[in-house]
This record gives sequence, C-alpha cells and structure tokens, in this order.
Amino acid sequence: MTKRVCRFRKDDGQACGSPPLRDGAFCLWHDPEHTDEVAEARKIGGSRRKRERTVAVAYDFEGLTTVESVRRLIEIAVVDTLSMENSINRNRTLAYLAQGAIKLLQEGEHEERIQSLEATLKPRLIKGGRR
Repeated sequence: MTKRVCRFRKDDGQACGSPPLRDGAFCLWHDPEHTDEVAEARKIGGSRRKRERTVAVAYDFEGLTTVESVRRLIEIAVVDTLSMENSINRNRTLAYLAQGAIKLLQEGEHEERIQSLEATLKPRLIKGGRR
C-alpha cells in the first residue's frame, strides 16, 4: 500500500510530503479551493507570534526550558493573581501557585546540593580513577 502525498511541487521539484485532503490531490495548504482559508490562517498565525513576542518581552519571559524560567512564570502568575479582587478562586489559585513555587525551591535546593557534592567528590573520583 502506497502512502498518498500532496501533489504540490516545491521550487526544487520535491513533493510537499503532507497527506492530501480526503477527496483531493493537495493538502490543505496547497489546495487551490482553500486559498482564502489558508491566507486567513497565516494572518492569524503571524499576529499570534507577534503578540507572543510582545507579551514575552513585557513579562521578561523566556520560555519553560529552565527552572529559572518556570520560576519566572510562577512569579508573573502570582503578581497577576494578587492584583485580582479577593475571592475563593483567587485564594485557591494562590495556594496552587505556592505549591508549585515550593516544589521549584525544593528542586533548586536539591540541584545545589548535588552540585556541591559533585564538586567535593570530583577530585577524589579523578584521583581514584588514575590508580
């Protein structure tokens, strides 16, 4: 059984590679009948990326790839939540964010302790490995 692929050809002659629409020869992005929808999707996607960059700069947020960046996200959420009117939902959210912050603090403490142990033991391990 062969895999159906979009019939669109790139400038270099390669096939698009995406699966075509159910009853068509082209994928959604290359089907001539869907050009308006694709243009609108691209417009929305572009404005979303711009908005994401603007918000990330405004909040000094760099993603979720490090403990520090996750910590920053929790700080942002806490400050925003504290600015809300006092309510049960607000207090629940603050408690939940505090739990997340405690977990991050514990992870950070463990990481520091591991680094300290490794720094202490590294000379011994290197010395022992040379015997």
